[in-house]
Amino acid sequence: MDSIKHAVELARSAEHGPRIVDGHSVGPQGNALDAIREIRLNPAHLDKNRIVAHGGISGQPGRYYDMLRTQVLQEMDKKGWQFLAVTSPTPGCGKTVTACNLAMSIARLPERSVLLVDLDLRKPTLATYLGFKPEHGVTDVLEGEGALSSAVVEVATGPTKMLVLPGSTTSHDSSEWMASQTMATLLERIKRDFRSRTVIFDLPPMLLGDDVISILPRMDAVLLIAAVGSTSLADIKECQKHLQRTPVVRVVVNKTAGAAEEGFYGYGYY
Repeated sequence: MDSIKHAVELARSAEHGPRIVDGHSVGPQGNALDAIREIRLNPAHLDKNRIVAHGGISGQPGRYYDMLRTQVLQEMDKKGWQFLAVTSPTPGCGKTVTACNLAMSIARLPERSVLLVDLDLRKPTLATYLGFKPEHGVTDVLEGEGALSSAVVEVATGPTKMLVLPGSTTSHDSSEWMASQTMATLLERIKRDFRSRTVIFDLPPMLLGDDVISILPRMDAVLLIAAVGSTSLADIKECQKHLQRTPVVRVVVNKTAGAAEEGFYGYGYY
């Protein structure tokens, strides 16, 4: 993998090629080239996959994510943060479900916008949870096989809309990509072109490899997702060792007793 070559090509395209502004591909002169593809999501599919924060109906499970949204945004606004990483100690904790619900909850706010990015290069599943098949994804952009403008899509359910940069194929070089200059250049472009949006990154589980550790310095804050019955105290302590230099805005605990009583995945936090 020639990371230097990819970084140069990505940087050149960022300077002279199309860029994303408020959901459109825009050239150097500011002319819209083509609108981002819009995808209507199936509410029944979302509910089946525990993606419930799109409705905002009082008394429904989505209210938990609205509470989390308010607390996370208050902390991020106070510090001027834009990039939020969502990860978990191990698989099966519900990090992707939480990332999707949090993003949708933020998207429902009238003066807020969000970009949800699938950076779980080992096992990209955001598009599957949301119910669409991406034409291009993060790996395509990193490998120079697709433009950022063609990979980002706008997903909508009812009046709720948000931008998504999905994953595509599983990468066997995920660790190398996370630490590469190509990735750094892509993140800088996202920060610039989506500067008015909160950007949520769905990362791999922290203890599966060094992917998360490699990219943490480029994140502003972390939302750590644990789960009753899946996460041990030893797992949490091991994650703490790697999070000494990155602020943790919340630790969400999924599969709690209260959630089980409501028949929902739900969460508690501390």
